[in-house]
Amino acid sequence: MERLYKKFMQETVDENGLLKKLTYTIPEDFNFGFDVVDAIAAKNAAKKAMIWMSNEGEVRNFTFDDIMRYSNKVANYFVKNGIKKGDKVMLVLKRRFEFWFCIVALHKIGAIVIPATHQLMKKDFVYRFRAANICGIVCTPDDGVCDEAEKAFAEYDGIKFKSIIKGSREGWDFFDDGIAAESDVFARPTGAAAATIKDIMIMYFTSGTTGYPKIAVHNFDYPIGHITTAVWWHDIDTEGVHFTISDTGWAKSVWGKLYGQWIAEGCIFTYDFEKFKASDILSLFSRFKITTFCAPPTMYRFFIKEDLYKYDLSSLKHATIAGEALNPEVFKQFYNATGLKLMEGFGQTEATVMLGNLKGMIPKPGSMGKPNPQYDIDLVDHEGKTVADGVAGEIVVKIGKDIPVGLFKGYYKDEMKTREVWCDGVYHTGDTAWRDEDGYYWYVGRSDDIIKSSGYRIGPFEIESVIMEHPSVMECAVTGEPDAVRGMAVKATIVLIKGVEPTDALKKEIQDFVKHNTAPYKYPRVVEFVTELPKTISGKIRRTEIRNKENK
Repeated sequence: MERLYKKFMQETVDENGLLKKLTYTIPEDFNFGFDVVDAIAAKNAAKKAMIWMSNEGEVRNFTFDDIMRYSNKVANYFVKNGIKKGDKVMLVLKRRFEFWFCIVALHKIGAIVIPATHQLMKKDFVYRFRAANICGIVCTPDDGVCDEAEKAFAEYDGIKFKSIIKGSREGWDFFDDGIAAESDVFARPTGAAAATIKDIMIMYFTSGTTGYPKIAVHNFDYPIGHITTAVWWHDIDTEGVHFTISDTGWAKSVWGKLYGQWIAEGCIFTYDFEKFKASDILSLFSRFKITTFCAPPTMYRFFIKEDLYKYDLSSLKHATIAGEALNPEVFKQFYNATGLKLMEGFGQTEATVMLGNLKGMIPKPGSMGKPNPQYDIDLVDHEGKTVADGVAGEIVVKIGKDIPVGLFKGYYKDEMKTREVWCDGVYHTGDTAWRDEDGYYWYVGRSDDIIKSSGYRIGPFEIESVIMEHPSVMECAVTGEPDAVRGMAVKATIVLIKGVEPTDALKKEIQDFVKHNTAPYKYPRVVEFVTELPKTISGKIRRTEIRNKENK
C-alpha cells in the first residue's frame, strides 16, 4: 500500500537513488488533523502513533485512532470554552502526551497554536501574551509555570480561557475533567469556518539579537514541508520507532515528534524526563526498539562520555544531529561505537531542514550536507553576489513564483523585520557557511549574535535586559563563548556602577538574578567584569570584538 505522504509530495531521484526534485499536491483545505491523523486512523486504526513514558517510568501507547478520538474530545472542549478559528492558544506542556491531543485539536478547529517552553518567567509571558494577542493557555502545573503565568495575567487581561492538566487550581479549568465530558466525534468545519493553507496555523517565538523575540508565522501547508525532514533526513520506518529529544516548546519538536513522522506513518517515542541523564536515555534504545534518533551535538557528547559500549544500541538504524556545528571527533567516536554515521542537518524555526546529509548521501564529518531540493539555496556576500567555493557567505533561499513549502510567511505584525530578511526575492537566514568543491556546506556561524548552547537558540537582548535591571550593573553585553560540552556558553561582559567592586559573590548574585527573572537556561555561565565595553562611533556595543577576543 502506498504511503500517505506520496499523496501530497512526489519525489524524483537520480540514478544513485538520491533525492533530486520535489513536487507538491496540496489541497486548499489541507488540515493535518483531518487529512493525516484521521486519515491514517481510518486506514489502520490500530497503527501505533506514539509511545510515551513519564519521568516516573509510566508507559502509555497511543494508536492513530486514539489520537483522533482524544483530539476530537479536546476540540469539542476548546470550542465549548469559546476557542474558534483564528484564536491564538499557547501550549506550555513540556513533553506531556496532552500536547499532541491539543495541537491536533487546535489544527482541526483552525485556531493558531503557540507552543512555549515551561521555563518562561513572568517577564517572558507578558511579552509573549501581548506580542501575539494570545487568548487561551493550557499549562502543566509543574515547575511553577502557572505561578509565572498568573503573575503575567496581572499585566495582560486578554487571556479568556486557561486550562491546567493533572491538577486543579483556582481560576483555571481542569483539562482532564473537561475533555472527559466531551464527545470523541468532531465534525470537520466547512465554509468560512474551515481553515485553508493560506491561514496561519502555528507561530513560534524565535530569539533575536537586537530586540525581543520575533514571531515566525507558518500556515496550514507547513506540515507538508516536513515530509523531507522525516522521510529523507530522519529516514522514518513505518514499522520502526523514531526518537527526537526536544521539549514541545521548541520548533524542533514538530520537526521530529509530529508532522513529518506522522505523515510518513511512523511511530514516535517521547520521554517526559525532568533532567537529561545520558545513562537513562541510552537504556531506552533496546527497551523500546528505537530505530531512528535525532538530538543536538551536546547530547551526543554526553553519550560518548557515558561510554556507548555499555549499552545495546543494536535496534538503531539511523542517527541524525542538528542544532549546533558537529565536532568531527563526536562523529568518529559515535561511528566507532555503533557503526552509524551521524547525518547532520541544518534548518531554522522559520523553515524545515534546509541543508542535510539526506538518505543515501555519504556524510563528511562536520559538514551540514547539501541543499534539500525543497529550497533553492545559495551562499552570498554582503552585496548579494554568489561566493566561490571555499569562501564563506550567508546562506540564503532564492524565492521563485511561490514561497517554498515549509518556509515561514513572515514575522507576525512586524513588516520591518520581515523586510530585513525578505528582500529582492531572497530570504536571508543570517547564518554563514562555505561550500566545498563537492557541494557540501560547512557551518561558520551567525551573521548576527544568536548563541546556540546545548541545542537552545538564545538571543542576547533578552538576557541583557534582565541583567540591566540589577542595581549594580551599569551596562553589559551578552555573547557566546566556545564550550567543550555545550557548543557555546552564555557569557556576560559587565560594567559595574561606580563604587561597586567586582567579586565572585557578585558574579553568583547576578547569575541567580537572571535565573529568577527569565528562563533559567539563559543565565550566563561565564561572567566577566570590565571597565568599559567596545563600541562603534554611534555608541553601539561591538559584540563581534568581544567574541573575537574570546576566540583568540
